[in-house]
Amino acid sequence: MKYRKLFLLIGAFLFLTSQTVEEPVMTKEKDVTVINTTTLATDIEGYVGCTPMKVYIKGDKVLRVEALENEETPKYFDLMVSKGLLKKWNGMPVKTAEKCKVDAVTGATVSSEAVIENVRRGISYYIYANKKK
Repeated sequence: MKYRKLFLLIGAFLFLTSQTVEEPVMTKEKDVTVINTTTLATDIEGYVGCTPMKVYIKGDKVLRVEALENEETPKYFDLMVSKGLLKKWNGMPVKTAEKCKVDAVTGATVSSEAVIENVRRGISYYIYANKKK
């Protein structure tokens, strides 16, 4: 009986801590639109898992791309960042950025391709959402 209560408490704790509030795909921060690919690109995986990004857009130009928490190997993910992969889209008009051919970083190819596809998916989402207006 004593263990049953303990298991119920542990089960309830695990259930409650696993319930997370999903951030919306598109939000506004003052005059900047932020696209979060966490739920938008769940089918895109890097070497270890999903590689969600935030794409910041202002006036139909990409301001910056920011990596969100992921499970990629830090050594390889840091290599991509140090090689400037996340900066490739900075300043590009969204229509150019959506079709832009960005090369993967050698030594982190699979992770790079996942990041590139996440960014492309986020930008496409932004373009589609703004066509409807």
